[in-house]
Amino acid sequence: MQHAVGAPLPPDGPGHLPGPVPGSIPGTGTAPGWEHQAQHPGPAPQGPPTAGWSGPAPQQAPMPPSPDTTGHVQLPPGGPVPLPAPPPPADTGTGAAPLAVLLIGPAGAGKTTVARHWARSRRVPTAHISLDDVREWVCSGFADPQSGWNDQSEAQYRLARRTCGFAARNFLANGISCILDDAVFPDRPVVGLGGWKRHVGPGLLPVVLLPGLEIVLERNAARSGNRRLSDEEVASIHGRMAGWYGSGLPIIDNSQCDVETTARILDDVLARAIASPPAW
Repeated sequence: MQHAVGAPLPPDGPGHLPGPVPGSIPGTGTAPGWEHQAQHPGPAPQGPPTAGWSGPAPQQAPMPPSPDTTGHVQLPPGGPVPLPAPPPPADTGTGAAPLAVLLIGPAGAGKTTVARHWARSRRVPTAHISLDDVREWVCSGFADPQSGWNDQSEAQYRLARRTCGFAARNFLANGISCILDDAVFPDRPVVGLGGWKRHVGPGLLPVVLLPGLEIVLERNAARSGNRRLSDEEVASIHGRMAGWYGSGLPIIDNSQCDVETTARILDDVLARAIASPPAW
């Protein structure tokens, strides 16, 4: 019996399917070089594909990710943040300048709320990094400074500050500005500006948010959990923050300002700080 060229061969028996060709590519039934063999007389190979057939290409194993990448973003070397360029004269505020900002203030000053609002309202990608949030990543064994400042709480504070500084440098290296917030004391070198400048770089712009004592007491009373302090602690922290007056750093009294207004004032203050960086 003759068969048409390219037609499949009849089965060897009822219900029998021809087996794979020796040396074939798995899943295709195609032996390497069978097209070349068909040009020479000889027994036809068992089970060749019909004319025009194309099987799936053999799958290649995925390449392992490079240790220097996170997703599709190439990680930067992590150098210090440089000073930003001044905004154009016709622009108001910080515009599109890439910034690293440190917002300083006592408990209840509203620095976390203002920092988050400022970051969300900018025209360019901006991240908010809260030191308190990073410190509370430690769940079991968290050394709460409210229970007493000791070696363990200081070590966790230093670790959180280094983590925030590393995050800030990486954000800026990838074109994302950032604003950090922390209660930095002017009279306490352990938690002073020197550490932030060392971990972030000389381009960090510090601004102090310092409303009146009555305002911070009222805002602190609305807090809950370990973020809420006693009135005595709030008054003590607020008094020590007064040491920033005369330091040369810009200070914003937001006692009578809502969050949106304070964020707008902050942007104007930062624009002036870019044009004339404070000496700190």
